[in-house]
Amino acid sequence: MAGFEKRSKRYPTDLTDEEWLFIQPLLPPVAKRSRRPATDLRDVLDALRYLARAGGGWRMLPNDFPPWQTVYWWFRRFVRRLLFRTIHDVTLMLDREREGREQSPTAAVVDSQSIKAPAAEKRGFDAGKRVVGRKRHIAVDTDGRLLMVNLTTADISDSAGAQAIVSAMRA
Repeated sequence: MAGFEKRSKRYPTDLTDEEWLFIQPLLPPVAKRSRRPATDLRDVLDALRYLARAGGGWRMLPNDFPPWQTVYWWFRRFVRRLLFRTIHDVTLMLDREREGREQSPTAAVVDSQSIKAPAAEKRGFDAGKRVVGRKRHIAVDTDGRLLMVNLTTADISDSAGAQAIVSAMRA
């Protein structure tokens, strides 16, 4: 009964069993010579999804999840291994295939948005919108699926930002 309670959804952001079966093979393998991790990686991913959706800080993580230090350590490890980008790219390709399209898109829509960030280390001034801060350049495919996001200073022109994001997507 304890296993059933542990696997039941605690929060709306928790992974479903189908999502877990998809993500589990992409996770780093357990080292053969070391001891098994005491923390379940599914709980770590549930905590990361909770933080991303709720917008709270690391130290505000509810007690239902592993300690925030453990979640943060795994988050840093996943970022170094490009796990989140891999999950995004694979799910994008699978979703496009399910819709009867090619895996990689042949067309994209690129747009930018200036964001106020006066306290940011790297910032610029967007004279057109009179905003001090950053600019995010976002590329989506023709169905609206996110392809790439590029964050620059606000003084970068839209055409230069679009060229940078298109060349990054080609690479």
